[in-house]
Amino acid sequence: MEIFLLVIAGLCILLGIVGCIIPGIPGLPLAYAGLLVAQITERVDFSWQTLLIWGVITIVLQVLDYMVPVWGTKHFGGTNYGSWGSMIGLLIGLFGGTLGVILGPLIGAVVGELLGGKSILTALKSGWGSFLGIFFSTVAKLICIGFMTVMFINAVWG
Repeated sequence: MEIFLLVIAGLCILLGIVGCIIPGIPGLPLAYAGLLVAQITERVDFSWQTLLIWGVITIVLQVLDYMVPVWGTKHFGGTNYGSWGSMIGLLIGLFGGTLGVILGPLIGAVVGELLGGKSILTALKSGWGSFLGIFFSTVAKLICIGFMTVMFINAVWG
């Protein structure tokens, strides 16, 4: 049974890595679930503080994942039109796979700014901020899952 649980935990972590890149798969929560499943076994013994910290990090990054594109839009001079466009573009982009999640907020921010009467240059700058927000959010999630993976490997084989 222990081997079965460790395989499930490892698969959760691998699927979590994939989920950071492919929309619709909750990457960080899956990787965290992998740590929790591994904890059930006798071989792995994470402290409750470690699991609590990773749980909080997982929740915070999941929430930020939806907010960072909007912040990127604002940081690059976007208005509320661009922020709303970015958010709507992200929601619509979820149906378009990975490319939709990348381009949806960017296009949404640009369209929002144009509808708000901004110039094409300002709209593109706002869209670029949204794109950078998604990029950095994805990198942050991948870094966290990288640490979770190392923890898992060290706990099982270390």
